[in-house]
Amino acid sequence: MPNTIAKNGDLICLQPGGGRHYAMGRLSAVFKADEDETGSGYSISEWIIEPGQAGMGAHHHDANDEIFYVLQGEPEILTGETWRTFAPGSFLRIPAGMTHDFRNNGDQPAKLLNIFIPGGFERNMPGIVKWFEENPDQA
Repeated sequence: MPNTIAKNGDLICLQPGGGRHYAMGRLSAVFKADEDETGSGYSISEWIIEPGQAGMGAHHHDANDEIFYVLQGEPEILTGETWRTFAPGSFLRIPAGMTHDFRNNGDQPAKLLNIFIPGGFERNMPGIVKWFEENPDQA
């Protein structure tokens, strides 16, 4: 089955590894669907965090909820002021306005499935990639 990325309302089919890739040193993201495909309903991406890698820094989104589902590894996720370690299969819904971040202090790569509601987070990716390029000590 070939990769199929369609406009809002159409079927989207991606093979493993399919999507738009963003490399940020030992942190990377693969966007599977974003606002163009979902009519701005959501963006969905997979984040791969290598051992010892921090996330993007504590931040919040004023108008967007985020969902994280741990696929692999045991990442630490900040919610509010508390860091917690999550095992594969863990689910988190982070409401709009809540401070959050992630990191991987483990010895294996961690993978997170991320859903951003409503969509549009992908618009930030060029700036995030640039920030990591300009701050190689963070990558």
